[in-house]
Amino acid sequence: MTFAFCIPASAQNAGPGGYVDPQSPGTVSTLPLPQLKNVGFKQHLDAALPLDAPFTDDTGRKVTLGQLFGKRPVILAFVYYQCPMLCTQVMNGLSSALKVMPFTAGQDYDVVLVSFDPRDTPAIAAEKKRAHLQYWSREQEGASWHLLTGDEVSIQRATSAAGFTYQWDERTGQFAHVSGVLVATPDGRLSRYFYGVEFSPKELRLALVESGQGRIGSAIDELLLYCFHYDPESGRYGLMVMNLVRLGGALTVLAMVGFFFVMRRREVRTPMASRA
Repeated sequence: MTFAFCIPASAQNAGPGGYVDPQSPGTVSTLPLPQLKNVGFKQHLDAALPLDAPFTDDTGRKVTLGQLFGKRPVILAFVYYQCPMLCTQVMNGLSSALKVMPFTAGQDYDVVLVSFDPRDTPAIAAEKKRAHLQYWSREQEGASWHLLTGDEVSIQRATSAAGFTYQWDERTGQFAHVSGVLVATPDGRLSRYFYGVEFSPKELRLALVESGQGRIGSAIDELLLYCFHYDPESGRYGLMVMNLVRLGGALTVLAMVGFFFVMRRREVRTPMASRA
């Protein structure tokens, strides 16, 4: 499985024993690094998040995770707000996908970002949120985007529950971490993982419908869920061939029944018309 890692610009230049990145500075590297061997995502599907864990949101309000759940599915991401590159790309990738989806933030889903840097403050979170939503012209969604900060204990409880591991790099003074977003059910159980910095609107939509437990989505969305299956290894939805065959068979039977029904009605009407 390939992940995108946060590689600071200072580590991207060639040097004795250093890391040589063939990509341009500031881009995401997908090459393995020795210091990243303990960094990654281990999927904990259906695991419960610590809803009693205390945090502070971007307005300075003390909240628990549970206060942000209960009504709608939640898109969750672990970032840190002073990240020089990767976390912003995750947020941009998420907003890019949400922009073309038929769902509305605050009505069909909420977004919760948890900083894994205990040095982040509500003021830093608020500025990150303001700049991001302004860039994407989504200021009206401010109430449904929750950027949280917390102490080491709360952070560890949340990240451990989600299987998200990261580590501090003393040499660069930054965190090494993977990128991705998660989708959780309204009652705080982890439902789906998506890796990288770009997210398929179709797959994110299916995940929200599936995680929403019937609270959002149309009949067409439910039909798509029948035909597509989530693969935990790839973090993607794949076509369920057998379900598609069954669906095709069912539609064929319905079409035949409809055809015979119409033909039968015509046969009944024809003698009546001739007698008249």
